[in-house]
Amino acid sequence: MSPNSWICLHPSNATTDAAKLAMSLDNRGLAYGDGFFTTMGVIDGQILWLDYHQQRLVSHAIALQLQLDSDALLTILKMHAKQLQQGMLKLIVTRAAQEVRGYGYTPSKSGSACQVWLKSSPMSIATVQSLSLPDGKLIPLQPTATAICLSSQIACLPPPLAGLKSLNRLDNVLASGELHAIKAKALEDNIKPSIGEGLLRDMSGHWVEGTMSNVFYQLSDSRLLESPSSKTSATVNANKNNGQKPNANYLTQGQWYTPSMAQSGVAGVMRQVIINGLSNSKNPVIIRSLQDEDLPHLSQLFFCNALRGIMPMTSLRLLSGEVVGFEAI
Repeated sequence: MSPNSWICLHPSNATTDAAKLAMSLDNRGLAYGDGFFTTMGVIDGQILWLDYHQQRLVSHAIALQLQLDSDALLTILKMHAKQLQQGMLKLIVTRAAQEVRGYGYTPSKSGSACQVWLKSSPMSIATVQSLSLPDGKLIPLQPTATAICLSSQIACLPPPLAGLKSLNRLDNVLASGELHAIKAKALEDNIKPSIGEGLLRDMSGHWVEGTMSNVFYQLSDSRLLESPSSKTSATVNANKNNGQKPNANYLTQGQWYTPSMAQSGVAGVMRQVIINGLSNSKNPVIIRSLQDEDLPHLSQLFFCNALRGIMPMTSLRLLSGEVVGFEAI
């Protein structure tokens, strides 16, 4: 498989050369966004968070009524990962062409036939620093950055579409455009530190996720409920941090919250890894909406996705221009 080229994995009766066909302009993913995608990191020939990506394949196929053999597909993906060794695999699944005209499709108990496309991209994935979850899983840790609240908003969707990584991502496209424009202006003005991510609201006004990531946060009010000894320990750990070594207790210290994906946003792989990893800890993650009045009371904030791991923020600039600072990791 040539780097950064798309190939068709399914239908699987195509020859190797025929599998490298260009996608038809009649493809339903292109015409209607009728499908979903997932992006997988690969290190040493192994797909990161493989079980979680398989769960996505299964759940999304059921939600969109697609006929997909996830076990057979994963066997093929593992082969491509071994060939790639280090980089990214992007998988797109679309509903196959239908006999009925327009949006419609013919219902089937086993689901609609689908087309599966794959792109393999060599790239480096940072693993120099990592954080450990109580279940032993290690999550890559990115350098700290700053975040900004964006004016762009994402759509509220009905079930079963909310939370899916569907091909309908125009709201994220526009939000990413806004973020890149802000970054470009900051570079022109020589403003540091760099802006790492933008926080997005949905149409109901709740803050839900980043432009390419999920978000987790802590509230200063929750610290009032902690014992004096635990608060002292947290302060000491933060002060000992010299910018070289991350606080090993970052994920297990304090109460983390993350917004619900019930009406908007993408339920990301890394989000679920963290929720599951902390499920049996002293402070399991609480699903809680993030609203305007919460923002000035944030004490910690990080974004995450399956490729980059955890992206801790040092501050968040609100729409008002006010900047909320966070404790050092």
